[in-house]
Amino acid sequence: MSLRLTGTGELSAHMLEGFGRGTASPATPAHHTPDTHFQRPYTIFNMSDPIDSALDLLRRLNPKDVKQNVDHIISLNPSLEEDLLESVDIPLSVKKCSQTKREFLCCDYNRDGDSWRSPWSNEFEPPVVDGVTPSDRVRKMELKANEAFDVYRELYFEGGISSVYLWDMDDGFAGCVLLKKSVNPSSQSAGSWDSIHVFDAQDRARTAHYKLTSTVILSLGTDSEALGALDLSGNMVRQVEQDMAVEDDGSHVANIGKMVEDMELKMRNLLQEVYFGKAKDVVGDLRSIPPLSQTNRDRATQREMISSMGR
Repeated sequence: MSLRLTGTGELSAHMLEGFGRGTASPATPAHHTPDTHFQRPYTIFNMSDPIDSALDLLRRLNPKDVKQNVDHIISLNPSLEEDLLESVDIPLSVKKCSQTKREFLCCDYNRDGDSWRSPWSNEFEPPVVDGVTPSDRVRKMELKANEAFDVYRELYFEGGISSVYLWDMDDGFAGCVLLKKSVNPSSQSAGSWDSIHVFDAQDRARTAHYKLTSTVILSLGTDSEALGALDLSGNMVRQVEQDMAVEDDGSHVANIGKMVEDMELKMRNLLQEVYFGKAKDVVGDLRSIPPLSQTNRDRATQREMISSMGR
């Protein structure tokens, strides 16, 4: 989980475990060698792979600005575009299907150049020649999965947008489930939840082996005269593998739905109990709502009561 908390006091806290689907290699530590002439250390910098350097840089920047930071890195080194888009999860963007007039989510898995495939019409927006689309069998499962997760989205998120994309593999199929919910309760506060669940299913005799990688990108912010500016944003990545029984293609949709539902529940609980709890403790220790004099009197009264009880 990468968590950054910023406010008017320039407070920042990082709990960094991974960024997106790729893992950035740690930066090579600088070696300090004494200069025999001046008798003071100097630093030798080792040049590393550009993609590793880019990923390492992104790990140190505000997760809320990851899309902007990725665009800046690509403008500096266009050759990194494909590797960065495949390795870094960015907040999902929204497009509208020209045929069905329904909104869908865009990610690297439904992208072909500068076009994105709509899960509703199976066409690219804008149109492309010879765009890659799933086979008839996988396309039928994709339609069922979109219908199922559209209901899931309404029940759990009470709004937002969902999209499911599937593609063929040699020993089965793979896909991704995308969910996005954005809220703007006021002009001074906003929040967004983006979850990206990438999976592959390997067909076996009467079972299937599923591997699921889930990423949640969360951003919360507010700015008011009374409380100042507060930004809480970051991402979390988790993986799970499981063998489940399969009777027909409909069983795949049910199995994937169950795995995604369980994973989102675990990640929401973890965010609520661990990361939000930690941020609350940090803010509570740094800022006291009652006056300091009253807090000191309360502590003195508490110590006096404890002392009198021990006599």
